[in-house]
Amino acid sequence: MKSGFGRIGLGHFVGDGEERQRLQSATGVWLKRGLLSLLAASVVGGAIWLLMPPSEGNVAQTEPVKLALAGVDSASPTSAPDTSATKAAGLDRMKISSQTWRRGGLGSKALVTFTVRNDNDYAVKDVEIVCAFTRRDGSHLTDRSRVLADTVSMKSRKTFARVPVGFVNVNADQAKCSVVTARRA
Repeated sequence: MKSGFGRIGLGHFVGDGEERQRLQSATGVWLKRGLLSLLAASVVGGAIWLLMPPSEGNVAQTEPVKLALAGVDSASPTSAPDTSATKAAGLDRMKISSQTWRRGGLGSKALVTFTVRNDNDYAVKDVEIVCAFTRRDGSHLTDRSRVLADTVSMKSRKTFARVPVGFVNVNADQAKCSVVTARRA
């Protein structure tokens, strides 16, 4: 009389060929059905994702952003006298001399490295930049802005490394940043 324990091996059945073949056949069918179901589910999910309308954050704006230069008209008699801390800086002598960008935060955030050049005769602070992101074909995707609290000394340049400017569309390929506003320090 056999107890049946002789057919149990290390991790697989050691039984006769017919039993082993039946087990391998059942496992193969199950594996094929599982892979086929996984493939079908991924195709259906991908089709649904492509047919969904884009969210508000990913839609290109219909009008380009109009950048306003901050300036103070000192000839105007109705304007109150400004202190040097609140007086807006002349942006005609400020620019971004070099810039690069990369993705961060699992690919959803834009990290911009750039150098601000200040050719004014005074230091500036609270420099606001706007970065316009475009697709590979050049079509506009979105704009992101950031205010930098650091001070840029007069007649100098300052490099800001990996500044997070916000979430960016997955299709963004290029970025162009520019200085929008600044205040005298």
